[in-house]
Amino acid sequence: MGKPLKIVVAGEGGQGVQAVAEILAEAAYDEGKEVLYIPAFGVEQRGGVSLAYLQVGDEPVPAPKFEKADIVVALSGRAVRRTRQYVGPETIFIYDTHADVQEEELPKEAKRLIPIPGIEVARKELHPRVFNILIMGALIKLTSIVGLEDAKKALEKRLGHRFEKDPSLRELNYRALEKGMALVS
Repeated sequence: MGKPLKIVVAGEGGQGVQAVAEILAEAAYDEGKEVLYIPAFGVEQRGGVSLAYLQVGDEPVPAPKFEKADIVVALSGRAVRRTRQYVGPETIFIYDTHADVQEEELPKEAKRLIPIPGIEVARKELHPRVFNILIMGALIKLTSIVGLEDAKKALEKRLGHRFEKDPSLRELNYRALEKGMALVS
């Protein structure tokens, strides 16, 4: 992996943006990688745009802030607009096709635009509550930031208490991870 991969994940409060970043950070840390995760939320927790800044690599993270991201994930129309400043010519920009966004609002300067029908797939094939885990699977596939098994271990750490109460949730979350990985190439 080398130098740290710079990622911004953004969405509406309640979409699980922070959970995705935390789980990925924990999985990467457990793999022995250098990790820095900075949440940006407050009143946004329910009803505003929540941002998560994540850097993962084999080398130490040189600074907590960065101007341009390698990967930007925007899960809503407002998140698309809020994250444009982090997009440069080397940025891969992932957005949910269900987001209320016009084509002209998408960052033209991005290296690659990747639409993902995350909300739609979660609703139709899984459950809306695992939308964020599906997105995490797509991120894992695109970046190889962590291995699938380490992501599952991190999910167990984060959600194990819920899995104990309802074992079907474990399989649902694992399927969401794998489905998310299958959505991108």
